[in-house]
Amino acid sequence: MSDGGAGAEIDGEIGAADPFALLATWLPANDDPARPLMTLGTRSSSGYPDARSVLLSEYDERGFYFHTDSRSRKVEDVTGDPRASLTLVWPGRQLVVQGDVSRADGDEELWAYRHRSRYLQLLAWLNTPEFAAVPLAERQARWAEFDAAHPSLDPPPTWAGYLVRPVRLTFWEGRPDTASRRTEFTREESGAWERSVRAG
Repeated sequence: MSDGGAGAEIDGEIGAADPFALLATWLPANDDPARPLMTLGTRSSSGYPDARSVLLSEYDERGFYFHTDSRSRKVEDVTGDPRASLTLVWPGRQLVVQGDVSRADGDEELWAYRHRSRYLQLLAWLNTPEFAAVPLAERQARWAEFDAAHPSLDPPPTWAGYLVRPVRLTFWEGRPDTASRRTEFTREESGAWERSVRAG
């Protein structure tokens, strides 16, 4: 993945018609264990926007995947209003995605869980309100006990994956020697992408 330094700028030929060609130059490969953090923005049932950090599990020609606990507030939000935004930030670069949210299929959810770190696999099982409420020493003891008792794990029943299918992607680039700019892709009804360059 590019570090998004000041010398980088989107080549007009890369991703000229398809933003996913451009994404491949900005995002790590799906098998890279270092997963980028994204800010997931949703609209809550109160009507107020909400935001939190999630890992980008993977991406493909359909969109961007994240995984979480099915009992979480973010799942409640995207179930009530299946639209969301994603924001990824690097030095000198930012990617903002708007899209429609749907549940990922079981094979994808299993793949993502098996590619999570051991810590995150354990977290998926133990990250409950009841666990959070106990004192630190007890949480540490329970964690170590569960870890030792389960050398391998499948996803818990509450493990859930979601796909954000983009309708708009905005690639922002900043430079110290000139004005920043945005390259924006908007999906048309036909499925084709309209590309435009905008002020930063």
